[in-house]
Amino acid sequence: MRISELLDMPDLQLRLLTGDPSREFTTVHITDLPEPGRYLSGGELVLTGLMWRQEPADSRRFVAALCEAGVAALGAGQAWLGHIPADVLDACAEAGLPLLDIPTEVSFRTLAELVVPRLSGDVREALGRHRRIVAAVAEGADLPALFALTAAELGVTGAVVSACGSPVVGDLPDPVRLARAYLVAPRLPVVAGGHTLFAVGRGPRAAGWVLACDGDLLDRADLGYELAACVALERMRLEEGRRVERRLAEQLVAAALTDGDAADLNARLRTCGVSAAEPYAIVNAVAPGVQAGAGPDPAGPDPAVLGGQVLEELLGTAGAVAAAGQEGAVSIVPLRGRDAGEVAATLRSGVEVLGALPGTRVCVGVSGALTGAAALRGGIAESGHARRLAEARGGGVVTSDEVYTHGLLLATVPGDVRRSFADRLLAPLLAYDESHQSDLVGTLGAFLDTAGSWHACAERLHVHVNTVRYRIKRIEDLTGRDLSSMADRVDFYLALRAG
Repeated sequence: MRISELLDMPDLQLRLLTGDPSREFTTVHITDLPEPGRYLSGGELVLTGLMWRQEPADSRRFVAALCEAGVAALGAGQAWLGHIPADVLDACAEAGLPLLDIPTEVSFRTLAELVVPRLSGDVREALGRHRRIVAAVAEGADLPALFALTAAELGVTGAVVSACGSPVVGDLPDPVRLARAYLVAPRLPVVAGGHTLFAVGRGPRAAGWVLACDGDLLDRADLGYELAACVALERMRLEEGRRVERRLAEQLVAAALTDGDAADLNARLRTCGVSAAEPYAIVNAVAPGVQAGAGPDPAGPDPAVLGGQVLEELLGTAGAVAAAGQEGAVSIVPLRGRDAGEVAATLRSGVEVLGALPGTRVCVGVSGALTGAAALRGGIAESGHARRLAEARGGGVVTSDEVYTHGLLLATVPGDVRRSFADRLLAPLLAYDESHQSDLVGTLGAFLDTAGSWHACAERLHVHVNTVRYRIKRIEDLTGRDLSSMADRVDFYLALRAG
């Protein structure tokens, strides 16, 4: 059938936006998968509700996949976005793919029944299924309702869990185990623990969701992809709602850091859902990418942006949005019956799960309990110091209780300065240990940990006290320092923890 014949059907009111109207198609295929190529055989008129489009760049990828599969034409519905974005039109025009504008009042099923009256029963069933799912999305079904509907329509049961192991919808006996399987899987979908795991949407896994379908669905992966795409749509809707809250939080943080008016800050704090007398904690997070066997990955996602996404997933429904800035992502978390330690414990559990993901480390700092807008600036600084200490440790969660120690000093000193300080003081000992197969550095650490007690140090090292005396004298000779001096002991103590 030719596209021109479709255009001649008055009931459809279709418009050809670009392409050759004489192009022929042989069948109809409905999809909203972001990468539909594997399910196309060529010659199709593809109908899509544009639910795969999250950003303009998605259009070129989607159209390229259609062209590679030999699709004849694309029909785009307006039910989801209310219009056909210019980037979709441009991508089709550049690829030479005919693009049809399908009005909102024309359902895909109606179009297919008019156009291809001899469709197989399987195709008819798929059309009806897609129509019901699109209608539910357009009517604003929440995630549990949408998940139940799509699971029923597709004949697939399961649940959704976040990358940090928090259940999103449905019941799973061990969501943490499945989250770890999702994080370490070299490719998806994958079967793990009696479930087939699909990624929900695109983006960094550290802040992702995983759809866990019951049973082995690899031979029917298209159903899992379709269900994952539907769940991704609802996640996009939730994200839209968070954008306004995130902007308000960003404005509050910016005002606090510039010594804003107290009345204005309190008003902004209330707008962010925290009353003037309500206790809260401030959490600061980054999630820097790490190159294999090296340092930070400059090509990875912005550490503050990813840290904010991860933080929002870690905090879940009981938390708050995160405002990403140059000094990390900042979230103001109402305590509401909890203390800051309980918030930190929740974060630690999630960060431990995310530790399974290669190439990413999550660094989080948590302030103490605060009240009122006047405490905002100090709390932001406090959580930032704690987060930098977490970075110095290689990741994890650090609370304000741990900050007011030597760790605060080390966390605020640039890494190259810390390493230079440690190398200058400890290099003679390291060189001696390497050439003599000795352990002067270990002896030094034990001596300082036992407050300079000869006998306690000897007991810890399981050596004679005279051996300890000899080693300490050797350390003093090699470094020119005096371990009976408190100042030199402090220098050595910091050097051992700064390297």
